[in-house]
Amino acid sequence: MKLTKEQTNTIIIHILVWALILGLPVYPARRFQMGSNFLLNYYIFMAINILIFYANYLFLVPQLFFQKKRYRYYMSALALALFFYFISDFTNNQVFNYISKNESQEQFRSERPGQLNREPGEGRKPGLPPIRRPRFIIAIPNAHLIGYASSSLFMLFLSLGLRVLERQSKIEKMQEETEKARLNTELAFLKNQISPHFFFNTLNNIYSLIGRSNEDSRDAVIKLSRLMRYVLNESGQDNRLLSDEIEFMNNYIDLMKLRIGAKTRLNINFPAEYKNLMIPHLLFISLIENAFKYGISVQEESFVNISLECGEHSLIFRCENGLPESNNGPIMASPGIGLDNLRKRLGLLYPGRHELEINKTKGKFEVKLIIMLK
Repeated sequence: MKLTKEQTNTIIIHILVWALILGLPVYPARRFQMGSNFLLNYYIFMAINILIFYANYLFLVPQLFFQKKRYRYYMSALALALFFYFISDFTNNQVFNYISKNESQEQFRSERPGQLNREPGEGRKPGLPPIRRPRFIIAIPNAHLIGYASSSLFMLFLSLGLRVLERQSKIEKMQEETEKARLNTELAFLKNQISPHFFFNTLNNIYSLIGRSNEDSRDAVIKLSRLMRYVLNESGQDNRLLSDEIEFMNNYIDLMKLRIGAKTRLNINFPAEYKNLMIPHLLFISLIENAFKYGISVQEESFVNISLECGEHSLIFRCENGLPESNNGPIMASPGIGLDNLRKRLGLLYPGRHELEINKTKGKFEVKLIIMLK
């Protein structure tokens, strides 16, 4: 079974932590000449604690505690602790017997004739029984039992807490991924709404040219094909270079110029120099569409002003258009999906990092969008 990167990192962290714990007594043992018996006892003690830790961490907690079998978990944890207590007690007896045997042999060798230069008090008198660990006495708490109980409970709670934290972290990560997938789906839906809406409005504009000018109609179809190619080719991408989006907006505005008359004033101000950052695909086009749809008239004086400022920390897009009397009916009756779509996309893409100001007066409609860059 192939391990994930997260699982590999967890294993490496466990190995490093246990290696550090196992290596801690090496220097003090050499520095204070504690001997090999001290290290032997320490490593046996740690081996038992490691077995308790991973038996609980790998089996009891996932199979019982996380499955809501709490009573069985607590009984199993108690049985685990008791089982390893007997293992620990047996191991300690074996170690003490081994140490006593070695000490007796050292004592026997040191008391042979010709070796009387030992220090006073060194060794043991002949005939004394070998050193043995004190047996358990009911009236006096057993030091081994107390030490084992405290260490085993610590390992059980440590492995339980660590496993619970890891599971909670995994759940939160899955929730984040689920929420991200939901947001991406919603964004894809909103972006897909733009394309048919955009082409529908553009085809209406071309239809208005038919009968007025065959040449303009042909030019409009060619320009529309270029716009369609851009939209369809980049439909799978969420972000595009700012330069590409500006070029797309210019092409769309050129297409719209074919249907405006002499009574419409058009002012476009896109930056000539800017840092080529990535922005969401087709973010501003709905605002430009609305400006041309509701802001121009062949009968009355009208205007459309569009500008984009690219600063160090923000993007500022402005779109202003007049509200000719002849367009008041359509704009009130059919608000369209453009602005609602834009609000939802901004809320998903730039939560807390955008400002959308919309002002409508008697003869003017203004939109100002500020996006704070990271």
